[in-house]
Amino acid sequence: MTKDLGFDTLQVHAGTEPDPATGARQVPIYQTTAYVFRDADHAAALFNLQEVGNIYSRLTNPTVSALANRIVALEGGAGGVCTSSGHAAQIMALYPLMAPGLNIIASTRLYGGTYTQFTQVFKRFGWEAKFVDFDDPAAVAAAIDDNTRAIFCESLANPAGVPTDLDAISKVANDAGLPLVVDNTSATPYLCKPIEHGATLVVHSTTKFLTGNGTVTGGAIVDAGTFDWSASGKFPSLSEPEPAYHGIKFHEALGAMAFTFYSIAVGLRDLGMTMNPQAAHYTLMGIETLSLRMQKHVENAQKVAEWLEQDPRVESVSYAGLASSPYNDRIKRVYPKGAGAIFTVALKGGYDACVKLVDNLELFSHVANLGDTRSLIIHSASTTHRQLSPEQRAAAGAGDNVVRLSIGIEDADDLIADLDQALAKAGG
Repeated sequence: MTKDLGFDTLQVHAGTEPDPATGARQVPIYQTTAYVFRDADHAAALFNLQEVGNIYSRLTNPTVSALANRIVALEGGAGGVCTSSGHAAQIMALYPLMAPGLNIIASTRLYGGTYTQFTQVFKRFGWEAKFVDFDDPAAVAAAIDDNTRAIFCESLANPAGVPTDLDAISKVANDAGLPLVVDNTSATPYLCKPIEHGATLVVHSTTKFLTGNGTVTGGAIVDAGTFDWSASGKFPSLSEPEPAYHGIKFHEALGAMAFTFYSIAVGLRDLGMTMNPQAAHYTLMGIETLSLRMQKHVENAQKVAEWLEQDPRVESVSYAGLASSPYNDRIKRVYPKGAGAIFTVALKGGYDACVKLVDNLELFSHVANLGDTRSLIIHSASTTHRQLSPEQRAAAGAGDNVVRLSIGIEDADDLIADLDQALAKAGG
């Protein structure tokens, strides 16, 4: 049924129904750690993966499952799982694919925390990330070797909002027989559905636009259900016998749901990156207005970016929705509903002007977050991308004279007035 429903309907109804016990229309918060089994045979069937149900809330919880199902419906996937954060979702997505000595090909345009995770935390797992400019699909293809197990990028890259040509990158991944993992946090499925452009897995920080109100952290992974995990022999976690479950071969036994069941039965069981039901509840409520918010985010971002581009105190604006952007044609082709709500602004006054701008804004909040209903700002070079070298920051679009804006749903004229008065105080 969900395939025949429009986006606005799915964001309200998908994955949920009135509570069968009470008739509650909103999804209840199932604040429980464990669930009573009908009998010993029922418990055994659940633990053997012979029956779907709830055992323990580290693995599944009805509130969290409802959220996962809703996000899967919006992304057009086969299955999915929610996690405690966006960072947890990234590790969980790669966990079944990787092993010591293996690598992924990653875009140079990534959130600073992701870059740190890929360069520092990966080392402790024996994994490697090779960074390539994804504007050059040939370079991405050339970086692939026998130990490569995935290709990773963001749809609208944080912080500059640069759109990835998912059609071109998915062709590279497909030709190499590799899964394409796309972080769709900044675009959301309202602006882009990466699976429709060839992605295998989609990850989210649900903390951001999906929740939209700055209240809870969370993450999600959606599997397209189309990748053949058994074809190459490169993904034994999904294609070979799993000793913890009496030798079940996840892909052989579960087909399109193999990745999802592995992520729950092994990933959440062993890594414990579990979303709590309270967070799922807030995010379910946030998603109900996702399309309305994203329309306003995009409308405001376009107006603010156009004003900033004409301001003499501004060196450049990265917003891909601008007619002057080198990515404007790509936005129209891959992201036709708009270029999102985040972009960077380079100030002629340099580092000092950026700091003064941040300190003098009144409506914009200076926080390490994005995707809120409120407009947010941060100086990436001194915060989220501080750990990167100057060259790495420049490649990521987070130079020393750059601030990142996340445009909210306020009145755009008020946001422009706030930026105008703060720029005047910033000098330069």
